[in-house]
Formats: sequence, structure tokens, C-alpha cells
Amino acid sequence: MGKWLAALLPLCLAPLSCLATDGQVLDAASGAPIAGATVTVGDTVAHTDEIGHFSVAGTTDTLGVRAPGYGRLTVPAAPLATLLEVRLPPLRPKALYLSSYGVGNRALRQAALDLIDRTEINALVLDVKGDRGFISYPSAVPLAAQVGALHITTVPDIRALLAQLKARGVYLIARIVVFKDQPLASARPDLTVKTAAGAVWRDREGLAWTDPFRREVWDYNLAIAEEAAQLGFDEIQFDYLRFPDAPGLVYAEPNNEANRVAAITGFAAAARRRLAPYNVFLAVDVFGYVCWNLDDTHIGQRLGDLASQVDYLSPMLYPSGFQFGIPGYPNPVTHVQQIVGLSLARAARRTGLPAARFRPWLQAFKDYAFDRRAFTGAQIRAQIDAAEHFGSAGWMLWNPRNQYRADGLQAEPAVTP
Repeated sequence: MGKWLAALLPLCLAPLSCLATDGQVLDAASGAPIAGATVTVGDTVAHTDEIGHFSVAGTTDTLGVRAPGYGRLTVPAAPLATLLEVRLPPLRPKALYLSSYGVGNRALRQAALDLIDRTEINALVLDVKGDRGFISYPSAVPLAAQVGALHITTVPDIRALLAQLKARGVYLIARIVVFKDQPLASARPDLTVKTAAGAVWRDREGLAWTDPFRREVWDYNLAIAEEAAQLGFDEIQFDYLRFPDAPGLVYAEPNNEANRVAAITGFAAAARRRLAPYNVFLAVDVFGYVCWNLDDTHIGQRLGDLASQVDYLSPMLYPSGFQFGIPGYPNPVTHVQQIVGLSLARAARRTGLPAARFRPWLQAFKDYAFDRRAFTGAQIRAQIDAAEHFGSAGWMLWNPRNQYRADGLQAEPAVTP
């Protein structure tokens, strides 16, 4: 026994106990314990209990800690027999979306930064892999170059840009469009969604999609997500993590609800495992009607299944996208506050999740489905008020042209010396 203790002692003198680190995660503002916070040591993940306590095994000198509605921290591990106390700062990201072109365009980028300086906006959603499958910077993922995804580079030095934004205190969200991917589909038609006749299927924009059942497609997108985490993004947000909303298509596996849900949820689970060492928030964009439908909306998205794998659910609550309205409100563009508020409330009721697990997309563009009305400050503020009344972990404004105004946004209070 003495020889065994002598051999073990040098290992246990490391900064972190060779058995586990015990601690408590608290709200930095109120001192209240935070339940459900995520604590990571390398690939090992633990969660706090109802009084904020955690115990996580592993040998490292730092831990990653995060929780929905709060920021993320990397903290030194506690000495042996010491209870580690971590205080997370409350954080509600209020974001603008910038496409690959928007973030690369100096005028559009500066306009967004001006709003960050003058208003409540404190976050940006940046296209890492956009709607057409192109990656906005010179990615080191080998397959990206092989399939032509680096053909259009809008951000030559991504590290310098992110450093500048971080220096301004901007919360950074990396948007990755997953299965809608023209470059990969063009280079690898064997990985695409097919028509019943066996041809490569294309959507209304003439773009091909990759098959959500194909693990090669998973691996490619997970490699891009890992690179974004390594670059220092605070959050990885997966968009088009779904099957196409079109009937009669052919995939590598039978197209039924169980298989679809398994594929979409499986990808999210794989992302959670792969990105665990980076202590990065994970989010998934979902259709607005997914908040209401009990099935998978025929695209593989089921709220409860996805919620178990990610930090944030981000329903796209654009009133123009609710073409059939919601119960009691057949014309959604005349009741934008109800569309947002009632959809979030229904999603929370169905899943049993706290409000901080949701961060919705809101409409900041002209209506295209009903009466073509402009969405001005009144409509934008009404949506924001609904999200904030619900208690969501912030919100995100979408304008495909990346053109935003201060109208509808609260002014940032002056800092008192």
C-alpha cells in the first residue's frame, strides 16, 4: 500500500485533483446558485445541480464554465480539498446578422458596429458557412478547399477581425449552414438528396442539398464548427440543420419521422461531443412552426430532442414565415407581438425548458407573404418586447441585406465616470 501511495502522490500534486474538482457556480450579479451550468475539463462534461454544485473528474489546470443566460469563463482549477467558486456574469445577447458579404463589406460592418456603440445591440451573428455553402475566410479544413468552398473569401484575416470585435466586447456567434451546401453537393453528388428519378434535387433557388444521413457530410460540418470554436467564437449556431421541406425525395435511409429525428438530433449530439473541449455555446435554428407542431414538421426538427443536445434553441419567429397564422391570429403581420410571445410560450410549455434556453430570430425585413408592409421600429420593438417579456436569452435581428437602423432599439445608457 505504501508503494502505491508513493507512486500516486506526484500525480495528485497537479493543479487539479487526480479524482475530481468540486465547486459551485453562482450568478455574479445576485450571488444566486445557477442550476444546469456546464462545466468542462477537456472532453469531460459535468452539470451543476439545483444549488449550483458540481464535481468533475480530470487532470488539467483550467475548467470551462458556461450557462444559458450567462457568459462563458475559463477559470483556474482549485487546489486539492478546495471548493471552487465560479461567478458567471449574466449575458443576454442582442444580435444583428451579418452575411459573408455583410461582414466583409466595410460600410455594412461599420454600420453594425455603430449600432453596437449607440444602442442595446451587443452581439453579432456572422456567417462562417453561408446559405450557398461558401466559407467566408481561408479555412484550414482540407475538404473546404477541395470542393471549392473557399472560392469567395470575404474575410481575409478572420483572426484579426475577431480580435477587433472581442476588444469591443462583442459576443460572437458563428452561423454554419449545414445541409444546404452547393459546393459540397457539386463536388460530391453521391452525398446529395435525390429526386425519385435519381437526379440531384435542387430547391427553389436552384441549390442542391447534401443528405442528412451521410456521415461524411456530418464530419465536414463538424470540422468547420471545431475550427470556428478554435478561432474564439462564443457560440456555434447551426442553421439548415434539417431535411428539405419538399415531398418525394430520396435519401440514403428511409424517409420517415423516426429516421429524420435520429439524424438531426444525432448531428447535434455529435457536435456537442466534438466541441466539448472548447466550452463554446451551441445553438440550433428551428422553423417557427416547430414551436407549435407535435411532430417533426417533416424536416427532422423536434424541440425536446434537440434541446437535450444544445444550449439554445433559436426559433425563426418571422411573422412573414407564419403563412397559416397561429390560433386566433390568422394574419401574423398585424399581430407581431403575439406571434413571438405565444410561440415562445408554447415552446416552453411543451418542452418544460426555462425561458433562458430560447433566443429567437426576429424579423427586420419587409414582409413578403401578406401585404408587403415595411417592418419599421414599431414592429421590431413589438417583437423585442414580446421576447423580453417571455424572458428569452436575448434575441437576434435578421435582415438579408444586412441593413439595420436604430429605430426600434433602445439607446445604450451613457457610462458614468
